[in-house]
Amino acid sequence: MTSKPTLNICFVCLGNICRSPTAHGVFEQLLSDEGVQDLISVDSCGTGDWHIGHAPDPRAVAAARKGGVAIETQQARQLRRADFTAQDLICVMDRQNLTDVRNAAPPSTSAEIRLFRDFVPGNEGAELADPYFGADDGFALTWSQALEAAEALADW
Repeated sequence: MTSKPTLNICFVCLGNICRSPTAHGVFEQLLSDEGVQDLISVDSCGTGDWHIGHAPDPRAVAAARKGGVAIETQQARQLRRADFTAQDLICVMDRQNLTDVRNAAPPSTSAEIRLFRDFVPGNEGAELADPYFGADDGFALTWSQALEAAEALADW
């Protein structure tokens, strides 16, 4: 018998094909490694609708796979009004996401909305690097930052 998750966390970026699926995958893997995957529900989405139904960017998939995490089965979706009450914590990847998510939040929202890297001491206010328009090595940086933030979030 599995227990109902006690915490629901959603990772949000712009298109839900690079940063948020990476954060989603690495955090789920950390939970699984610790044997607490049934206690915390993990999801991800984007503020935009361009990639709905698409798998993560192949470069993000490759970076995650190199880190031992499979994210290729995830499918992009857009942030929904229901997320603001279904989620306990919404972790956004950059300040524009933070503004967009806070602006979309209905008055009834119960979710805490924070920058993902705020959980890393000394990185409060820092953004997770967006590798989409850059070279492939940008995905390694995003992976590294996501892993660091996921570990800090797990400690939190």
